[in-house]
Parts: sequence; C-alpha cells; structure tokens
Amino acid sequence: MIVVASPQWAENQLRSGALSCPHCAGPLRPYGHARLRTVRGLGTATLTAKPRRARCTDCRATQVLLPATMTCRRADSTEVIGHALAAKAGGAGFRTIASGLGRPASTVRAWLRRATQRHAAWLYQQALHHCRQVDVELLVRPAPQPTLLGRALNLLAGAALRHRERFTHDGDDPTPWALISCMSNGHLLAPPLKT
Repeated sequence: MIVVASPQWAENQLRSGALSCPHCAGPLRPYGHARLRTVRGLGTATLTAKPRRARCTDCRATQVLLPATMTCRRADSTEVIGHALAAKAGGAGFRTIASGLGRPASTVRAWLRRATQRHAAWLYQQALHHCRQVDVELLVRPAPQPTLLGRALNLLAGAALRHRERFTHDGDDPTPWALISCMSNGHLLAPPLKT
C-alpha cells in the first residue's frame, strides 16, 4: 500500500512511470482498481473512493494507492482519527472524544491504544524529518505541548501547512490531515503487531 495525498497527482505519476515500487524501486504501472471503499467523515459526512491499483514492471508486485484521506483498515477517515489523537494529546479521555465525534467509545479507545508512547516518538521523528525538508524554521520555536504526541502532531501540522503554502499537486489542495497521513506513511496510528 502506498499513501498518496492527491489521487490525480498519483495517477499522473503512475502513467508517466515516475512512481517507484517500494520493494525493488522498479516503475509502477496502472493495474486496475481496488474495491470501492466508503468511510465515515466528521459528523454525518462520508468519503467514497475506488483506490487505484499499480503493478511493478520489474518484480510484478502490486500496490494499492490509498488516498490519504482514508486510513488502512479503518472505517473512519484520517481526519476523524486525527481529531481524536489531537484531543488525546490535549488531555481528553476516550469517552469525551467519542461523544464529541459521535463514535462508539470502544472504537475511540481502540484508536487511542494504538497511539502508544513508542508510536508518538516515531511520529515525532517523522515530524522532525519533514520539518527539515519543508522549513527548518518550524523547529526554532514550536508551540509548547504537554505530551510527546502533542509535540509530534503540532510539528506535523506545521509541516503540512507549510507544504500547502509552497507546493501544489496538479490543482489539488490536500487537507492538512491528508498531508499528515502522507508524512506518517499512512501510520497515524501504530500498525497492529504481527503474530
């Protein structure tokens, strides 16, 4: 799976052969579409997409180009999960967050359990990396945050906003949460442990 901020940009890159396989770095080519996905957005909104599928011309592996507005294996959009993480970083509990988002408490609790201290440290490293790429000035005086997760999300948000100011993707204007998802390689939440 490859997370893309802009499906149109990814399509253009795919057709020109500029998108590389994450396994062998060979060029990816169009290879149909994945199944239609619908996820819940904020409030009663829904997002629907049929992600593009790509195949490597060298190793023949296939990849799904998942729009960054969606999160792998989650029924809610990246924006909804991002709001939950931001609320957690601000000190809110899972029941309060669930009530505010209109989601079951068990769902929100499961998200927040994936936002471990170790994962927050990884997100923070991703934030530092992207701030250095987009604008090192973001690292000079970041807004104080009480938690490592809060510091990571704050820096990722700054990098996303600066990215939106400086770059465009063929007329698309990805949301800050979509860019944050790309900057975290689609891992806003820690992936499940392999058994």
